[in-house]
Formats: sequence, structure tokens, C-alpha cells
Amino acid sequence: MRGRIAAVCAAAGRDEASVTLTAVSKTQPAEALEAALAAGQRVFGENRVQEGQAHWAGRRERTPGLELRLIGPLQTNKAADALALFDVIETLDRVRLADALAAAAAKSGRTPRVLVQVNTGAEPQKAGVLPGEADALVARARDRGLIVEGLMCIPPAEEAAGPHFALLRRIARRNGLEALSMGMSGDYETAIRFGATHVRIGTALFGERNRPDRPSSG
Repeated sequence: MRGRIAAVCAAAGRDEASVTLTAVSKTQPAEALEAALAAGQRVFGENRVQEGQAHWAGRRERTPGLELRLIGPLQTNKAADALALFDVIETLDRVRLADALAAAAAKSGRTPRVLVQVNTGAEPQKAGVLPGEADALVARARDRGLIVEGLMCIPPAEEAAGPHFALLRRIARRNGLEALSMGMSGDYETAIRFGATHVRIGTALFGERNRPDRPSSG
């Protein structure tokens, strides 16, 4: 996978080091996680706080350089738990969650790094702030003291991904944001061409998932 990412970066005139591979480890068994770690993978994405705790509670202490990213929807009442486990929360999508994360940070002393999730397709069933409201949410998160590193999106499955990635890039640029988490197993090459800094790969790394899950990452 890293070789393929390097090739796409080269074709796009980009340094392969500018793209981080986030391995989507949700639903994966212990042996798959251990194999990925043994291969040198250190950035992982989880969809749910509880499953992330089960996967990484014992592995974190013995894995130098590990970075955990929450890439699934987060309930406000799980903000403190998420902040305790994850290095980056990619799914900030509403003011109430920004406020909950800020409150959790004030209690723990740990300021979260976040990405704002943008619902570029305005799909009613999907999480994410609407594109026209993204600037205000970025401003609110910054005002609350959160470290806003960038944006994340999941394009509609039935539409070409490119225009959605381009939209996310435009929103990021006007807000002075560098990180773009966009692109999954089926469209990461397109995402890299549109400037992705993080691609979330599950199926292409681990194979088909063990059970159906939310369409948020791989």
C-alpha cells in the first residue's frame, strides 16, 4: 500500500511523505493489528471509542510512536473518553461537540487536536457540518481553545469524489488549514491528487470487514 501511495504521489508531483496512511482498524482481530504493527504501521483509525479502547488499551504502552485517530461519529457524552484515548478526533461536526471537547480538555488538561468533518454532499443520513456552516464551526472550535488542524469528508458513494475533495480543499484554504483527511480504499488515489494529507485505508489493507459497519473510513 505504501508503494502504491508513493507512486500516486510521484505522478501528482508530491512528496510521498506529505501523505499519511491511516490504517482503519475497526472490527479487526488482534492478529491483524499485530501484523500491521510488525510491518511498521503506526497511525490507526477507529470508529468507536469503546472498540478503540479494546483494541489499544494494552498496546499503546508498548508501541512507541503510535497515533490513534477517531474517524467515526462521537457522542457528546463520550467526549472525555475520546479525549483520553485518541490523539486526533477527525469528526468534530457540531457546536455542542466542540463545547463538550473543550469542557473535557479543561478538566483533563489535555487539549485535543481535531478535524472538522464536512458533509460535502449534504446527505441527511451522514454526519458532518454543511459546507456553508463549516467556517463558523472552525471559528467556534478555535475560540474554545481546540487545536483545529484541518478537515475531513466522506463523499457520497454514488457521486464522483473529485468535486467533493476540491470543495473540502477550498474550505480548508480559506480557513488556513493544512490537514485534509479524505480518501478511502476506493478513492484514495483521487484524494491524493486533490491534496489529501491523510488517507483512511481499511479494506485495501486488511481485506473485507468481518461485519457491516458505518461507511466512515476504509
